[in-house]
Amino acid sequence: MTDPQNARGRRTVIALLAATRHIIENDGMPALTMAAVAERAGVTRRAVYLHFASRTDLVTALYRSFAESENLAESLQVVWDAPDAVSGLRAWAAHLVRINLRVLAVLRALEQAQHTDPDAAALWRITQRNWLESSRRVVERLAREGTLAPHLTVDTATDLLWALMSLDLLDRLAHQRHWSNKRLTDQLTATYIAAFVAPS
Repeated sequence: MTDPQNARGRRTVIALLAATRHIIENDGMPALTMAAVAERAGVTRRAVYLHFASRTDLVTALYRSFAESENLAESLQVVWDAPDAVSGLRAWAAHLVRINLRVLAVLRALEQAQHTDPDAAALWRITQRNWLESSRRVVERLAREGTLAPHLTVDTATDLLWALMSLDLLDRLAHQRHWSNKRLTDQLTATYIAAFVAPS
């Protein structure tokens, strides 16, 4: 039998993370305070501190929750399990559109606040490190299989692929130009293949 107190605690945590995400997405990192989260979640500030000792803990928990709520590991596994390097590059484009568009508002808020907010800066550094490591993994497979464009080194291709993970690009095409996810995925894939894959 489920412990009612534990179940209530889990519901409170879910509500706090949802409130945190709402504030970041709609008002930005400067508006994120423990009091604002408590008000948005409909709980007391004491209830917030029972689950999260600090704002840093709260933001970090939200960031980590994306791995589960957005099925990040499963989405990335499709890239790593692709039958060949070019298929992996195609899967990488689909992964970026599928995942980053869902969390775009939070990522943009972190990016914009990184110079003034230590919590945002720490999480933005983690994001960039993860993106760079994943980009290198995709490129190194292209190189191993002999399909990396001959004018590119692994380092150069890694940097370029990482740079093309631009939030501005996703925001402009998806939200300002109203591209569908399929169109965006198809065009990113075509761009990546033209830029990174050796001609047949």
